[in-house]
Amino acid sequence: MKWLTPLVAGLALLTGLGATAAPWDKLPDAEVEQILDTKFAEGKYSSKGADGCLMCHRKSDQVMAIFKGVHGSTNSSKSPMAGLQCEACHGPQGKHNRGGKEPMIQFGADAPIPAAKQNSVCLSCHQDGERMAWHSSTHNLEEVACASCHKVHTDKDPILDRHTEVDTCTACHSRQKADMNKRSSHPLKWADMSCTDCHNPHGSMSEAALNQVSVNDNCYQCHAEKRGPFLWEHAPVTEDCSLCHNPHGSVNEGMLTNRAPQLCQQCHTNPHSGNSINGKPSVFTSGQSCLNCHSQIHGSNHPAGKALQR
Repeated sequence: MKWLTPLVAGLALLTGLGATAAPWDKLPDAEVEQILDTKFAEGKYSSKGADGCLMCHRKSDQVMAIFKGVHGSTNSSKSPMAGLQCEACHGPQGKHNRGGKEPMIQFGADAPIPAAKQNSVCLSCHQDGERMAWHSSTHNLEEVACASCHKVHTDKDPILDRHTEVDTCTACHSRQKADMNKRSSHPLKWADMSCTDCHNPHGSMSEAALNQVSVNDNCYQCHAEKRGPFLWEHAPVTEDCSLCHNPHGSVNEGMLTNRAPQLCQQCHTNPHSGNSINGKPSVFTSGQSCLNCHSQIHGSNHPAGKALQR
């Protein structure tokens, strides 16, 4: 059953609302899900709103923190508190307040309901251009819940702060975390950039959830001088920047996937061998290697720049 309700959605966690185990904790997840489906169909919302919930849950700092953020704002018409309040996200109360005998919707990795149903509560309100490709996104296909990244019961969602956004993303994307700590990388670890400068975590029409239609167009947003058009173009440059660069970081200068001349020799086997002369470094291997001569590697506008030397 798909949960799409005219509710002001948001994310919240019901974990930590009480020290004692709930009566439904030992029930199979499928049974809890069925109970919640039935409650949604019946739609028995409380007439007391949040006041009914806070009679039991007001002692929880985690619960009360909702009033510090936008989802708990009483002054905004778009806030859950302007409508069904707590039940806008956690579903109809039903008989939950009568001794806590019925479950409410929970969010997060430990919730007994699948990520798709959790997310449908959020998406019932959060529908805009940034989320238009959510259903085909990697995060959705991998069944990542919105609450795995977002925090609602707080005054400031960490994923929405560029100083903490990277920490949230790299909690899962450990390989990218390792890359961005290598000697040559984009300034992500100093918060001069954030993951969402290049990626849309809610999905996009391009590969790797990039903000632009291609890898190169994404790079050109900052590296406009590499866009061209050039009189003399370098084929891999116009095809895909990531053929030579690792955008998350590398042990090589300029975030190159390999150092010259080895990088160049992946395509160019002649006329230069790159071997040293009499055991001494040659122009092919010393300094900038191939770039000692072919300095305009991204393209040249010089009439005599066919070999990208000027």
